[in-house]
Amino acid sequence: MLYDTIKDMKQSEPKYYLSKCDRIAGTNYKDILSEARKIYASYTKRTKRNPYARSKYFNGQKIFLNVFWTHIMQKRINERSKRLKLYSAALDLIENTRFAPTSKPNPNDSSEILHRFYGTSKDGIRFYVQIKQDLKTGNRYFMSIIVPK
Repeated sequence: MLYDTIKDMKQSEPKYYLSKCDRIAGTNYKDILSEARKIYASYTKRTKRNPYARSKYFNGQKIFLNVFWTHIMQKRINERSKRLKLYSAALDLIENTRFAPTSKPNPNDSSEILHRFYGTSKDGIRFYVQIKQDLKTGNRYFMSIIVPK
């Protein structure tokens, strides 16, 4: 397990990972969604079960991707398209960053930790990626892409 106790988590100034990927091009929501789904489909083809990406920060552990899609569909279309544009950069961040995230216990569920990784897309847009870690199973789930205002 990454942390022995929740008290061991350190809050420090975040470092931004510079992604090698641009934002998904387009202004039409359907075009952005189809491009993001194509990227997601490339991950689903690799496995028979839940699609995942392997994270360098978590020493090659799996980060499951399917929770993101249920979360993103609860947002308004404008917010969805803003976040989906950064989907490829977010996956690059998950797979390649070695910078420590800011981590804190989930205020809604004490058996979960929320990790927030910070990144910048190739064209300079800053964003955060939130990953939920279940302490009971040890599984990690890609939850959300957050674009600060």
